[in-house]
Amino acid sequence: MVKITFMGAGSTIFARNVLGDCMCTPVLWDAQIALYDIDSERLSDSKLILNAINKNINQGRANIRGYLGVENRKEALRDATFVVNAIQVGGYDPCTIIDFDIPKKYGLKQTIADTLGIGGIMRGLRTIPVLEEFAKDMEEVCPNAYFLNYTNPMAILTGYMQKYTSIKTIGLCHSVQVCSETLLKELDMEDKLEGRTELIAGINHMAWLLKLNDRDGNDLYPVIREKALKKNQTEKHKDMVRFEYIQHLGYYCTESSEHNAEYNPYFIKSKYPEMIEDFQIPLDEYPRRCIKQIKGWEEEKASILNNGEITHTRSLEYASYIMEAIVTNQPYKIGASVLNHGLIENLPSDACVEVPCLVDGSGITPCRVGRLPTQLAAMNMTNINPQLLTIEAAHNRDVSMIYQAAMLDPHTSAELNIRDIRAMVDELIKAHGEYMKMYR
Repeated sequence: MVKITFMGAGSTIFARNVLGDCMCTPVLWDAQIALYDIDSERLSDSKLILNAINKNINQGRANIRGYLGVENRKEALRDATFVVNAIQVGGYDPCTIIDFDIPKKYGLKQTIADTLGIGGIMRGLRTIPVLEEFAKDMEEVCPNAYFLNYTNPMAILTGYMQKYTSIKTIGLCHSVQVCSETLLKELDMEDKLEGRTELIAGINHMAWLLKLNDRDGNDLYPVIREKALKKNQTEKHKDMVRFEYIQHLGYYCTESSEHNAEYNPYFIKSKYPEMIEDFQIPLDEYPRRCIKQIKGWEEEKASILNNGEITHTRSLEYASYIMEAIVTNQPYKIGASVLNHGLIENLPSDACVEVPCLVDGSGITPCRVGRLPTQLAAMNMTNINPQLLTIEAAHNRDVSMIYQAAMLDPHTSAELNIRDIRAMVDELIKAHGEYMKMYR
């Protein structure tokens, strides 16, 4: 029998989507589902909602149990076949607030701050010690389980698990499977959706749509480049940063413009404040989302439950499809984050890259891509360097490497000098208290 353990089950909406997908998948109908969290209220909410889904769409076949607190973590993991990770160490309050407010004092503005930038670095540093404990437990009670990581910063956390533990880890994002569809719809090219073929590779949140052909094999990029340029020149829209990538780098990338605005030194610049409006960049976007979600949770929970009539339709999230492919030995293709062992020639071998992977009964097999266009590899390297340094800083508990990671972050280094970067890092470590005590 398949056992699925969900770490961070208090992420109720995401747990509903992933585990609801599993209950829509025949081979997983009777799975054992272990919900683990350290927040009793959110764990209770998730269990309530998932039990309702299990009853309404799955005839109650799944066996759902909750496990609260670190003292019950090992039992939640015991004999797991798959472990889904969706934790957020420190939550919105206090940690996300700190990650935005302290950099702002130094003049450093952010949009999402969960993948790169000083916010992403701090999130990675406080999450890796928790993942270390997960890995130790898994090595003892479920050494053959697959660890499906959805938590950001994706490349930092997944790269750490793949490099420094024996756990079979894969990094999964939501952006790969909707990348080309989003682009074609934005450019009024919906007629090219059916039968299209594509190739996506790079790093998480900055993987590149390298090829996009229509059903007849025709290259769609010449028309895409023309339409994207015209759209950016003639109207305001939410994807202007990625369309600017198309103009100057030649290719579209996977993750949204609000994310990519802070992964480079080009758009959020104190010397050019008008660019925030020019490129529709939503500063402080992630805190706004958190506040809205927290404020509206009880209403949303009631809406989800809908007087007990909750239902679910299988989503595009990869998790259930991966589980299905491994259990049934029916091949399935995904885009996922893995160590770069011979996959992308012009990126480092210890980088965590995002490439096509084949999933079947033998596991998850990454596909070789070859070389990226030089300018795209160069853009990826500006993100890979602070990612690798953050991984090493966490592994070695080395504060000097935290300074170096921040110094090499493209947005941080474009705005601040070394003295302010070091002072900001020290202040962030102190403000995060117990979450960062291992780095003092």
